[in-house]
Amino acid sequence: MAQPKNRRKNVSGNPAKRSATAAPVSKPVTFGDWVGAARLRTLPLALTPILIGTGAAVLVGDEFHWVIALACLVVAVALQIGVNFANDYSDGVRGTDDHRVGPARLTASKRVTPKSVLIVALMFFGVAALAGLAIVIRTQQWWMLVVGALCIVAAWFYTGGKRPYGYNALGEVFVFVFFGLVATLGTTWVQALALPQEAWFGAVASGFFACAVLLANNLRDIDQDRKVGKRTLTVLIGRRTTQVLFTVLVVLAFAIAAYLAFFYPPAWLALLALLAAGPAVVIVWTYQTARELILALALTSLASLAYAVFLAWAFIG
Repeated sequence: MAQPKNRRKNVSGNPAKRSATAAPVSKPVTFGDWVGAARLRTLPLALTPILIGTGAAVLVGDEFHWVIALACLVVAVALQIGVNFANDYSDGVRGTDDHRVGPARLTASKRVTPKSVLIVALMFFGVAALAGLAIVIRTQQWWMLVVGALCIVAAWFYTGGKRPYGYNALGEVFVFVFFGLVATLGTTWVQALALPQEAWFGAVASGFFACAVLLANNLRDIDQDRKVGKRTLTVLIGRRTTQVLFTVLVVLAFAIAAYLAFFYPPAWLALLALLAAGPAVVIVWTYQTARELILALALTSLASLAYAVFLAWAFIG
């Protein structure tokens, strides 16, 4: 027996009503989302060692190798962005970022496939590798290929692999070594083939700033990291000790500038970076919500850049 027409309508339902009650479609990812995932607020940390290292190189070599310096900058920035996307991927697939404070990550938001984020991370690592290879060919320092490979491996295993060392309280060690010592001293070496003590002082200061930024980041995420079993240094030592360590690192960085200023007077201007670092310290000690630490992180990063500009100026002048 044929069904009445109005009966068929009831079975199929109202298309407009069905679409209204269906699960909402996630907002498409935009170019701005990809830029946000690159975490531009951390990029000054890539510029800091290049500026200081170049200044130290000019100090002992009396010549500015701008092509090599630019290539070093490409390596540092590409590695920084590559690390950020690699962390987005690794933390996202582990579920570490599912309830994080701050800007949403691409992988954790499910708006981008993990494979896409991984490909972008590898692309930036590739750019860093190519720029590094160009430096090696230009300088004929072939042994630095090993250093470059170690940088990329360390960047990946920070949160990648089965046993990421960033999950075992070693993140600050990686940051100090690679974003402080290796980046600064490597920049000086490929331009001057020498490592003056000024480069070493600057490298340590650069590492201190990088570690301070990481501490602010991990202090922000301390509750979430505890829940997911991410054993950062901050999780192990607690909030108060992290606040003390953050302050000590910032103070030591400026103490280095004050010491160098006795030999290079313009280095006193590096203390102007306290205009950004000072408020960051205050926020770290007085914050009420985790989101406030995002500003402390950004201020510390900007302070490191201003510090590097003045210190490089002191060396070159």
